[in-house]
Amino acid sequence: MRWLRRAGFNFPKKLIDETALPMGQVALAAGFGCVRRFNAAIRSVYHRTPMQIRRLVRKSDGQSENQYLFHLSFRPPYNWKRPIEFLAARAMPGVEAVDYGCYRRSISVHECGGFVEVSPDERNYALAVRVQFGDPRGLFFIERVRAMFDLNADWPITVKTLQTDASLARWIAAEAGLRVPGCWNGFELTVRAILGHQVSVKAAATTFAGRIVTAYGRRFTRANGLTHVFPDPEILAEANLNRVGLTSARAESIRALARAVCDKRIRFEGIVDYDEFRAGLCEIPGIGKWTAEYVAMRALRDPDAFPTGNLVLRRVLSNCSARELDRKSEAWRPWRAYAVMLLWQSAGRAVPSAGETPPRLASALHQRTAKSRDAAAAPFVRARSARSRRIA
Repeated sequence: MRWLRRAGFNFPKKLIDETALPMGQVALAAGFGCVRRFNAAIRSVYHRTPMQIRRLVRKSDGQSENQYLFHLSFRPPYNWKRPIEFLAARAMPGVEAVDYGCYRRSISVHECGGFVEVSPDERNYALAVRVQFGDPRGLFFIERVRAMFDLNADWPITVKTLQTDASLARWIAAEAGLRVPGCWNGFELTVRAILGHQVSVKAAATTFAGRIVTAYGRRFTRANGLTHVFPDPEILAEANLNRVGLTSARAESIRALARAVCDKRIRFEGIVDYDEFRAGLCEIPGIGKWTAEYVAMRALRDPDAFPTGNLVLRRVLSNCSARELDRKSEAWRPWRAYAVMLLWQSAGRAVPSAGETPPRLASALHQRTAKSRDAAAAPFVRARSARSRRIA
């Protein structure tokens, strides 16, 4: 019980250890109404006041305004190559960028803009997350990054189930630590899935999504290569998407989705009943079961989501029928989403968006050299504390 209680304080502890935020701002960011309650809660768990804890973390440099560095730990092994390839193939121009094995994107939380940059922490079992964001009360979004890169997964437990199937066993060793990439925002992902119907990953990401971002996204100028924030549902609900080249049917699907999100008929957070979510999503014109499963897999982090009838999966499994595929997948529960990733990788193809024709996997990204890594991290050097702690 003591461990569970302490786990609930991981986020405020991160802010105490790894930032120079005043304790009043830390208390607000952690959801406490006043500093007195915050101090009492921290002391009851760690037997020290917040300031005493901060003094224990020796710092040699001051922290630049609005810049933060976090370390998000994971259970090894972790196959960084696959998620970064996956995200690189789908990177929306202006919103996302992948280079030198590093992912970064623009973000907007409570109408405050910023960006995150994610790269491997080569000295620890962790990812380094650099953040520039103006409102410390919104820093709790760091947990979204954990979900986006599937850091809570336990590969050895998943493997115990999947390795019993010979069609998966030979790929498990080759893809040790494989994760199911998530997303930053469920609405954004679902729009991308609609755009991906019957077109390639590249066409969906760089052509149609890029046009929507340019036409309707909010301008963003804080990071190299990032120019816009993805448009909110309120913007796309009334947008004339025919002007960016979408068919009338696809444009109406996106507007219908946006209206459902605005009306809170569709939510992507706090979902308890996954089946109810899928059913609600399928009520949107143009969204079918395949798309709903794909969104559940990436946005809801449902480890058992399964795109029934997927042609690539059927082809990999000796051109089996959709019924045979469903029957075979029963042995993979409750980790069918990970089985899907393994089989898509075994096909030598990037994971397809809903209904799209998947291209060949992108060639392996060049490993970041020490020089390029230092250059990429330069804006954050002053923001780093001399001692960064890993986050459980």
